Amino acid sequence: MTANVKRAMAITARLNLLTYDDADEVRALFSEMIGKEVDASFLLIPPFYATGGLDTRVGRNVFVNQNCTFYDLGGLDIADDVMIGPNVSLITSGHPIAPSERRAFVTARPIVIERNVWIAAGVTIIGGVTVGENSVVAAGSVVTRDVPPNTLVGGNPARVIRSIAE
Repeated sequence: MTANVKRAMAITARLNLLTYDDADEVRALFSEMIGKEVDASFLLIPPFYATGGLDTRVGRNVFVNQNCTFYDLGGLDIADDVMIGPNVSLITSGHPIAPSERRAFVTARPIVIERNVWIAAGVTIIGGVTVGENSVVAAGSVVTRDVPPNTLVGGNPARVIRSIAE
């Protein structure tokens, strides 16, 4: 795990020297970080932070705005047509609550973001959560449980606000 974190930190340091106009180079470095080539429609605006990468899967037509953080130890699956706003944190790992266990090990659970989701600015999503297809997570929300498809959620902890079915 430590070696993978060091590798990701080295790659993101290089990626964070780039600008919006360097989209091809950003894609190449992000692809290197996750160990598979991302689609030409993938767009990420630096800066970006990650602690791994090899447990991340990204679909087509995904947009990641600036200053996002992906901790993918538990697995991070981002489907096609997802939009991720600035300052979003996708955190699949953590530590036990018990003080005697906190430094002993890391816990990890996957995050799944289904097709056509919009995650607005400043959102935090924790491990074990699936965000359902076509849903919107309102700005500043903290998502601690699954988001049903076709819904708007918001708050801390995020709760269903309403359906957004067309």
